[in-house]
Amino acid sequence: MKIAVFGIGYVGLSNAVLLAQNNTVVAVDLSQERVDQINARVSPLEEAELSEWLATRELDLSATTDATEACADAEFVIVATPTDYDPKTDFFDTSSVESVIALALGQSDTASIVVKSTVPVGFVARMRALHNTDRIFFCPEFLREGQALHDNLHPSRIVVGADSPAAHDFARLMAEAAEATDIPMLFTGPAEAESIKLFANTYLALRVAFFNELDSYALSQDIDAYQIIEGIGLDPRIGTHYNNPSFGYGGYCLPKDTKQMLANFSDVPQNLMRAVVQANKTRKEYIAAHVIGMQPQTVGIHRLVMKSGSDNFRQSSVQGVIRDIRDAGIRVLIYEPALEKKKFMACEVVRDLDDFKAQCDVIVANRASEDLSDVAEKVFTRDIFGKS
Repeated sequence: MKIAVFGIGYVGLSNAVLLAQNNTVVAVDLSQERVDQINARVSPLEEAELSEWLATRELDLSATTDATEACADAEFVIVATPTDYDPKTDFFDTSSVESVIALALGQSDTASIVVKSTVPVGFVARMRALHNTDRIFFCPEFLREGQALHDNLHPSRIVVGADSPAAHDFARLMAEAAEATDIPMLFTGPAEAESIKLFANTYLALRVAFFNELDSYALSQDIDAYQIIEGIGLDPRIGTHYNNPSFGYGGYCLPKDTKQMLANFSDVPQNLMRAVVQANKTRKEYIAAHVIGMQPQTVGIHRLVMKSGSDNFRQSSVQGVIRDIRDAGIRVLIYEPALEKKKFMACEVVRDLDDFKAQCDVIVANRASEDLSDVAEKVFTRDIFGKS
């Protein structure tokens, strides 16, 4: 079976690699550089398992910039293009997804369009009405950054926003390619599937916000957040997972998905959704104020990336901290090997780690690192469990 995958980001590439074990997969991207890397079996993304699979596994996978070629004879067209949140419209920018849908439907009278990009509730229904077809359905992804392929190989569940033969066929393809067995499958309406994705990420953001606010309280009262969280987590209703404080949630999904969830509630009475979004802003402001209160001459930012094993720092939480410290008139240096620029957010980027450590009075690290063990007295982090 031939499958076309539009978008070679974490979602698209991990799905393409997964399905290329048993199918002919053609990945499509606007970037010729990314296309060439895939065809040379080199991952354009920093993720160890993706890199290993591309380099060593037998995969029926190719990449192209030619969308028409990719769609020819494809039975499924997976759309995994970006849907960034647009603050002007208060909604996701779904233009790239809409373009792929129109192109794919124009190329084939039979192919099913599987939307993997996160979209607002009601998007698929609108697309189906616009194109007068039921060949479009939403299949949300639940991937962690830096572990996208692993999470496709070991999915917590497979959700498809349709109950058609094509929807069941696609779910079966995903399950057959996975290493896990007995994967829960849920076939829902399109709006329900869209809601599952947004509510799941908003709940994760809520959990991050809760433990961050707990940590802010502990920091302000000079008490041990570790002991408090350990005691709370022993309640089986709460658990000991996803409880490590940070500078706030960031990355590809949670910031934009929580804002989109809030926008979807525009005509529905609510308090919690708005509080989750506001809590993230408050946390970053509190962290920055605490660092400013230490009265350093030079603050170092150790890494912009959100998680180990990832090269993504888009919307990373530490950027809000950087902005407030910089605006307070304090010199800020950034150590980020994944960044090629000499400046970022009007701050100097330092590539030599020893030079970086020597210049800084305080080193701000969202996550603890062995690289900083020799200057532990300079490090400010709220990574109390030492987990990514």
